[in-house]
Amino acid sequence: MRIFLLVLDSFGIGEAPDAYKYHDEGSNTFKSVTSSKYCVIPTLTKLGLTNIDGIDSDNKEYIGQIVRLQEVSNGKDSTTGHWEMAGIVTKVPFPTYPNGFSDEILEKLKHAWGVNKILCNKPYSGTEVIKDYGVEHRKEHAPIVYTSADSVLQIACHEDEFSVAELYDMCEKAREIMSGKDGVSRIIARPYIGEYPNYVRTENRKDFSLNPPKNHLFEIIQNAGKDTISIGKIKDLFNDQNIDVMYPSNGNTNEIKSLFEVQNKDFDGLCWLNFCDFDSKYGHRNDIEGYAKAMTEVDIALDKFVKDMRDDDLLMITADHGCDPATPSTDHSREYVPLIMYRKGITPANLGTKQGFYHVGATILKELNIKSPVDTLDSKNSLL
Repeated sequence: MRIFLLVLDSFGIGEAPDAYKYHDEGSNTFKSVTSSKYCVIPTLTKLGLTNIDGIDSDNKEYIGQIVRLQEVSNGKDSTTGHWEMAGIVTKVPFPTYPNGFSDEILEKLKHAWGVNKILCNKPYSGTEVIKDYGVEHRKEHAPIVYTSADSVLQIACHEDEFSVAELYDMCEKAREIMSGKDGVSRIIARPYIGEYPNYVRTENRKDFSLNPPKNHLFEIIQNAGKDTISIGKIKDLFNDQNIDVMYPSNGNTNEIKSLFEVQNKDFDGLCWLNFCDFDSKYGHRNDIEGYAKAMTEVDIALDKFVKDMRDDDLLMITADHGCDPATPSTDHSREYVPLIMYRKGITPANLGTKQGFYHVGATILKELNIKSPVDTLDSKNSLL
């Protein structure tokens, strides 16, 4: 059996009940994006997206089974969201650095990287930080280190100043340093090119995550002798653990091509894809029009994908958090996420609202006829 799990990165559908804890009251990525004339999503609408709890819609007929999911982990980033789908509930939040990293950490980083200076060291917009520090970066040969409201340490370097290979090596060293009490969720390489003030971030972004705890979804599937395939940044979020075949993260358009390539292959297990552009290119940059056009592109691809599905294929579409491009914030938002499930012959149904993204992983294991060693992924939490 083939299961395709597609994550529309950051496509939340309205503030979660605990959004106030994250200062995200009023966030609704779905509403902000679909209000744009450039967002044309007949396929997702047909599958049932606009009939999910909390979404006002005149659509009366849909062909999928739909659920609104609420995250139970502490956090609102890609790691906590994807790990929860995989059965891992993050109870203790990953550390954040609203005032930047300590002098002790900076000294360790400079020593490991062989540099005399580090620039920025505070929460910053990724596009603004290279504009504001790009000239000094080239003049001083000094990496730009910044963070956000999420548990991340991001390193921005011009590709002519530090090669992509050098930047990845710096991230590996930073990953070793940022452990224990300073174990940030992700170290992110943010390479860019161009001349001031027209810098452009490249597709060579790479995430360096912590290793996931034991008995996560990929590990359980692989141990059962089934196939595990990732497309996009999924491999980074699980640090390449227990994944048989990995397709790179190089933008939605290329990830769509990889999805069609996998759809034409025979496998028995899970193909898990993340469409990262929604978040990294549009959500964080408050680009409603770009987000809307990207949704339209994926919707067109989904139309072809659904038509070409085999009789026993299962398609699941969800998100990992929000990132409302219409709010002043450029950070993630604590929102409900959609879950759409479709296979040929499925009985359409609205399954209401469920707590826990782990319902996704539990459903996958049940459909693959795999017994879970952990309670979150037990068959009792399956939605099918």
